[in-house]
Amino acid sequence: MFFRAGRRLEEGGCDGDHWVVAVFLKADYTLPIDGVELRCSGVPGEGDMASDTVLKVLLGIALGLIILMTVVGNVVVCLAVGASRRLRCVTNCFIVSLAVADLLLGLLVLPLSAMLELMGGRWPLGATFCNIYVSLDVMLCTASILNLFAISVDRYVAVTVPLRYPGLVTPARVAVAMAFIWAVSLLLSFLPIQLGWNTPDLEVQNRRGRNQSRCLLELNRGYALFDALATFYLPLLVMCGTYYRIFRIARGQARRINSRPSSLSLAASVREHKATATLAAVLGAFIVCWVPYFTYFTYIGWHEGDGYSPTTFSVVLWLGYANSTLNPILYAALNRDFRSAYGRLLCRRVCPAPLSHLSVPSPGDFVLLCAHTNGCRERPTIEAGQMLQERNTNGSAIAGQAHQTDPCLSS
Repeated sequence: MFFRAGRRLEEGGCDGDHWVVAVFLKADYTLPIDGVELRCSGVPGEGDMASDTVLKVLLGIALGLIILMTVVGNVVVCLAVGASRRLRCVTNCFIVSLAVADLLLGLLVLPLSAMLELMGGRWPLGATFCNIYVSLDVMLCTASILNLFAISVDRYVAVTVPLRYPGLVTPARVAVAMAFIWAVSLLLSFLPIQLGWNTPDLEVQNRRGRNQSRCLLELNRGYALFDALATFYLPLLVMCGTYYRIFRIARGQARRINSRPSSLSLAASVREHKATATLAAVLGAFIVCWVPYFTYFTYIGWHEGDGYSPTTFSVVLWLGYANSTLNPILYAALNRDFRSAYGRLLCRRVCPAPLSHLSVPSPGDFVLLCAHTNGCRERPTIEAGQMLQERNTNGSAIAGQAHQTDPCLSS
């Protein structure tokens, strides 16, 4: 139940300076907030308590669905890669790294964040565990964003220099890039938070005799600006540039195909629209989910906590969390190879028939751009891709028909 509570005056009573959450067991209630006792009088009405309970139940269901979808979606991505040899390749390493970051977020962070929401911001687990929780939150969200950044760079290289791609994106370099992503995420989270570099007075948060019933990330200007620039704004600029370049290449290739008197012109237009929609969904989801959070994050850091609104922070924070729920859909389920792997996983549960008859896409089953998919097919040059399309039109149709005959798979 929300009620107003002010600093206790000589006469007692409330002046409305603070909002806190409590359940009254008696008429007069005293609550310590930031080292100052707060006293209010009055018993909440039964109608208010009932409506508050309903809201908490609905909020719990909504947050539970987000957590469940995040965990299940990213577990399926990991299982699909483990079960399909076709998906176990260098290109999908960043997809797996992204899924691991989002999965850990769903298992270790989101349940505690949901607990905070349902308990009105009260933290019952102590200051030490609070700082570990906050550090994990920052680390895993940073790792998720940086993996999305790495995926955009990988696709950009695959599209712009397809012949050099195997030599540029080697297993060793991918391993170094993934290690760098996780190292940066660790350094920007645990190190400053555990040493107090993120707070206005440069002391470790939640360990200075303050009220330890709350668990928040304290911010100073330097940490907020550096963290926002390094982990969001700069990666966002690069992602916008890479996806814009991929979009331009997609349109250029489609125009070249359309200019030829070929039966593939309509298919090229369809693929162009599909690739454009995919790119818009990928980049749009990232922007919609994270821009509000980092805008508010930067604002609070610049003002060092002044103007903080718990409600606003909760909304933008969970909007950012929702990106981890969408990632398995945007970066995996939209890919044909991943969809086939999902179908095979489902077949093992539902279909008794062996899967040895499943078709493998022919070279003519060529997607307009690897920007549209991130599977492990070869990435021929644009002109070579057009030749493959024209040469294998019939083979593509046959492969598509064979693919549709399997009752367990649908793409």
